[in-house]
Amino acid sequence: MKQIHRKSVPFFLLFFCMAITAQAQSIFDQWAELNSFHQVMSQTFHPSEVGDLKPIKARSKEMADKAKILAHSAVPQKFDTPEIRQAVQQLAKDSKALHRLVKSSKATDEQIKKALADLHDVFHRIVGLCKHENH
Repeated sequence: MKQIHRKSVPFFLLFFCMAITAQAQSIFDQWAELNSFHQVMSQTFHPSEVGDLKPIKARSKEMADKAKILAHSAVPQKFDTPEIRQAVQQLAKDSKALHRLVKSSKATDEQIKKALADLHDVFHRIVGLCKHENH
């Protein structure tokens, strides 16, 4: 068996990451509504990972609206499975619930952060299903 050179490992990892990114981009290119939702998700979730909840507090309605549009959009034939349709409906339901939570005067930052993280998991389940992965 041929031994892998240590210098080749970074190149392999770079190639692997580029391949995954290219595949994800093609999903978003084929499904504009999912891409639109993704834009808001990425701009609100990633700041929350470092404790910044201002973006989600300012954009929770926008996220819920984008999820509703996604839920009413035609799923591209390539991705149209009962599992994806169910996950998209869950995303819309959970986005609406997150918006209500953000607007609630009783919600804590930890509750908002957890709800956003759970929503992020649903989003990634959809992307994984589009790539035929189990999530």
